[in-house]
Amino acid sequence: MAHRPLRFCMVTTFYPPFNFGGDGIYIHRLSNELARRGHHVEVIHCTDAYRLLAGHGPNGTYQDHSNVTVHGLKSRVGFLSPLATQQTGFPLFKSGRIRRILSDGFDVIHYHNISLVGGPGILKLGQGIKLYTMHEYWLVCPTHVLLPFGRVSCKRPHCLACTLMHWRPPQLWRYVGLLERMARHVDVFIAPSRFARRAHLERGLHVPIVHLPYFVPDEDTLTGLSTSRNCSHGSRAQQPYFLFVGRLEKLKGLQDLIPVLHAYDKASLVVAGSGSYRWQLRHLAGDGPNIQFLGHVSQTELRDLYHGATALIVPSICPEVFGIVIIEAFRHGTPVIVRNRGAMPQIVQESGGGLIYDTNADLVTAMDTLVGDPVYRAELGHRGYQAYLHKWTPAAHLSRYFDLIDGIVA
Repeated sequence: MAHRPLRFCMVTTFYPPFNFGGDGIYIHRLSNELARRGHHVEVIHCTDAYRLLAGHGPNGTYQDHSNVTVHGLKSRVGFLSPLATQQTGFPLFKSGRIRRILSDGFDVIHYHNISLVGGPGILKLGQGIKLYTMHEYWLVCPTHVLLPFGRVSCKRPHCLACTLMHWRPPQLWRYVGLLERMARHVDVFIAPSRFARRAHLERGLHVPIVHLPYFVPDEDTLTGLSTSRNCSHGSRAQQPYFLFVGRLEKLKGLQDLIPVLHAYDKASLVVAGSGSYRWQLRHLAGDGPNIQFLGHVSQTELRDLYHGATALIVPSICPEVFGIVIIEAFRHGTPVIVRNRGAMPQIVQESGGGLIYDTNADLVTAMDTLVGDPVYRAELGHRGYQAYLHKWTPAAHLSRYFDLIDGIVA
């Protein structure tokens, strides 16, 4: 059902092409889906924060609908601006610009990853319905990932020691109740998974939280992903291959997957993505003939990779908030194999579109099953695709999104 045109403002640290992972991709997709439906969308993001963490400018290009206006904030003090925000919890050097943009008047202000664009202090700025999507665990974890000391999922908080171990300065604002006070300015917090909702509530975040999963577009276009590289993959047609898609960071667990594939002679591994951990992973892979790194790939090639893969493997060692690549695979009828951690098992259980593993032995069994039984593999892929049509299309997402907004108005 059509909704009257509204004015939206998305507030986020990262927005394509100044982004690293799935949160920026989701915000880009949401903004443009809203724009295509006649709404006006403005995006506030921090280019200083991206350059600080990336050490360079963005790779690739992205396009936005004509109804989307993007404000890439850059301060005269450069990287000192996001550092000051990280320490104080306020958008010190960018507050004037943010106030001017928000004073233009918006029906909905939707906050996302605000850790370096404004901290908790940005939540009180502007007027309108205020939403906050929990793309990570920043609200309850200084390192954002609930992985204390980089080893196991967080059971008991060791925040100060863990923060220092990750080479991050302590954030004093976390100990003076600033977040609790600023959170009162938000009408509803949004968790992409039931796991993420429970994790925040269990760690003492006493705010209204609703579950609203991500979505992926109905059809691939070149708009949504970096187009910095195109590769030929015809040589892979001769044998089955499993696919890894995502950032090459230690948290994504590819270092656990590579040794398994080294000893596996029934299929190869194709890795699509890049990141700061790529050289360590390439060294670990060595000259293994059945492991291929593609780097960044275009949306068109990614579609082909999904279609040809025996399955997508998601070996993340951190408790993912959701896992967009899982529903991307489902959109193409590709089954998944996921580590039993975070929200990923719930997605598989809800859809019936894949297998779950705990140990490397479990993983090999799952791989053997899908390589050796194409009928079962096709059945899992069909289940995943049907679940995608029901749960994770733009139409399904925006229907629930506007129901949420209308409920707040009521």
